[in-house]
Amino acid sequence: MRSGRVTAFAGLVLLTAGCTTSAGVPGISTVPPAPPAQDTIVSAATAGPDDGQSFRTSPSGAPGATPLPTPGVGDDPVRVPPPKLSSHTYVFPVAGCKVTYARKLLVLPKSTIWAKKGCRFVAPIDGTVHEVNAEDRWRSSTDRGPDREGRFVAIIGADGVRYLGGHLDSIADGIRPGVKVKAGQVLGRVGNSGNAAGGAPNLYFAVSWESPAGYWWVRRGMVKPWKYLDAWFDGNRTYSPRKEMLDLRKRMGATPQCTVLCTGKQPTPTPTSKPKPKPTRSPDDEPVFIED
Repeated sequence: MRSGRVTAFAGLVLLTAGCTTSAGVPGISTVPPAPPAQDTIVSAATAGPDDGQSFRTSPSGAPGATPLPTPGVGDDPVRVPPPKLSSHTYVFPVAGCKVTYARKLLVLPKSTIWAKKGCRFVAPIDGTVHEVNAEDRWRSSTDRGPDREGRFVAIIGADGVRYLGGHLDSIADGIRPGVKVKAGQVLGRVGNSGNAAGGAPNLYFAVSWESPAGYWWVRRGMVKPWKYLDAWFDGNRTYSPRKEMLDLRKRMGATPQCTVLCTGKQPTPTPTSKPKPKPTRSPDDEPVFIED
């Protein structure tokens, strides 16, 4: 009886050892499975207004489009609309095209928006057409300040701000001073008129305040526009330059003096040949006659 108990106990020990061996049962792993790897989400970082980047390019299509949902685990995140920052609604001034635009002060407080020739320049806000130049008068020989934007359209927005788009290839039909326009309405087509001649097509985009036509240096840009372009580019359509424009106009005056790129080239006078003076006779040169 005792030997039977010992035999049973030994069998139990052997069975327990077989279950805990590292080899285990053939075909079945005894190593705990590794936890599933987390999905890696890579998103394209976009330039913010103060990140020091000089240029920005739309990744595809037109700026201001609603982004696609971010892939991930579980339900899609709830999308919160951007805060409403003013009572006005804006759109990016180039529609339907991939764009790249400058985001730093080069010479003048304006932005160059590069896009294909023929892309639509649209009103960034509801407003009234203020000034239209349909003729490209710029010449490299004179480089007159008032002509540098080439063909352009300027509007006074419902926010009281003036917006100018220059270097246009053409002006849209029906666009003339006094015409009411809506945000997103086509004003012209991107080109390279004015002093952009020979270069890549682009939109000269400037923000300022209304001034008499003789103060052309005001219309070419007074308010740095890129942080507003950034907001409209990203879909925040209520970020307004109105307050900055009013503060700047109060500080500088409505008609400040021109301080940068104020004069054109002076034409080189054409040399003219002076006629040779005719010889003149003095009284001593008069002939003397002697009579015999």
